Amino acid sequence: MHQPEQSPGFLLWHVTLRWQREVTAVLQPLDLTHVQFVLLATTWWLNTHAEQPSQIELATAAGVDVKMASQVIRTLEGKGLLRRETRAGDTRIRHLSVTDAGSALAPKAIEAVEAVDQTLLNRLSNTGARNFVAALTQLRQG
Repeated sequence: MHQPEQSPGFLLWHVTLRWQREVTAVLQPLDLTHVQFVLLATTWWLNTHAEQPSQIELATAAGVDVKMASQVIRTLEGKGLLRRETRAGDTRIRHLSVTDAGSALAPKAIEAVEAVDQTLLNRLSNTGARNFVAALTQLRQG
């Protein structure tokens, strides 16, 4: 049996916790939780690529639970950062778009989170950082 410090799962757990704490800290002044950030940033990105996702499409794109996404979307709507709109022909599906306030906040939040990511990756060599991102991409794809 390996020592905990040799276990990939144990190491990933600790790196993830550290990263989450740092992300939480940079999002706090922006009045966003991590999940709110992910859903706002994903909606903003999709909107900038001519897409107005449904709540289910957003949850899928962001990799979060649909019910949780629905609750967080309501919160973001209450903060004036997102709009949920129905389209003629199908009033059951609500399509999402960022408001002007959401469009102003999303890039700032993305920049703050990317700075956390960069600080983490700066602990590695350039090759190590590229390999780390490639490995995460491979693991995500299953």
